[in-house]
Amino acid sequence: MTSTPGAMELEALRIPLTGYCYRMLGGSSETEDAVQETLLRAFRRLDTFDPARARLTTWAHRIAHNVCVDLLRASGRRASPMDISELGEPGEFGEPAAPGTYVEPMPGSRLTTATDPAQRIVERESIRLAFVAALQLLTPPQRAALILRDVLSFSAAETAEIMDSSAAAVDSALHRARATLAGHGPAPTSEAIAHELAERYVRAFETHDVDALVAVLHTDVTTSMPPVRWWMRGAATVASLVAASDACAADRLLVTDINGQLGFGQYRPDDTGVLKPFALVALEFRDERIGHTTTFLGTAERFAEFGLPTRL
Repeated sequence: MTSTPGAMELEALRIPLTGYCYRMLGGSSETEDAVQETLLRAFRRLDTFDPARARLTTWAHRIAHNVCVDLLRASGRRASPMDISELGEPGEFGEPAAPGTYVEPMPGSRLTTATDPAQRIVERESIRLAFVAALQLLTPPQRAALILRDVLSFSAAETAEIMDSSAAAVDSALHRARATLAGHGPAPTSEAIAHELAERYVRAFETHDVDALVAVLHTDVTTSMPPVRWWMRGAATVASLVAASDACAADRLLVTDINGQLGFGQYRPDDTGVLKPFALVALEFRDERIGHTTTFLGTAERFAEFGLPTRL
């Protein structure tokens, strides 16, 4: 006889559910709210769970899916924080974007659980900021079908159950999603190369070495600073800006995991000289170089989430 699962079994699903909700929603606070609501609803409805009809994870993901769809009805599509197409001319400052405009960073440890090397690569690639932003181009059914089938490896029948849809409708949504995202994003950069580039970037940044920065940046590198509408392009331009900026003169960087990729916590001295959190900096790699840097202003309060100290 199979016993009814309890709170511990549901809590064990927190990371998978967080990964699903984040890929669907693209926002950190919305994801947290969605997961809490999912677990609360699941706990209240445990007496309706029938292990003969579905796995617990399938049943819980159906609740999470409904929560996410409800939230998506009340919010607009989040944009890519790397998208420079609507930011005007390089170097020009526009009005800060409204809250909820851009996809927000998340620590990879809250989104993935894979230990198998091959599956770990798939999971890490599927939470990259660029990929999560690309998912926002899809309709909610297309987004859900792609995440459930291609990322989380649910069966076609389970996906239809989670989405409360027919197998034919799920297949159609999946086909359209795959077509929309075909060829999206650069080829993965190996972890060893990414670590080397990140470490070289830190050394060059902290020693204000323009040439060393140029060496790790892609020739066509871009940088952005959401929610401020601003961007710059080109290795020499970006390197000179970073190395010569008075604002960054005494800043320090600590490497951390942002969306399954390497990034930094950037620290800036306060009036007393103590280094305090300033902003999270995400990296995107291209052709074994750093292809884009995103400085997320207003993220100083989130450093602890990313395993970063609150002072240096």
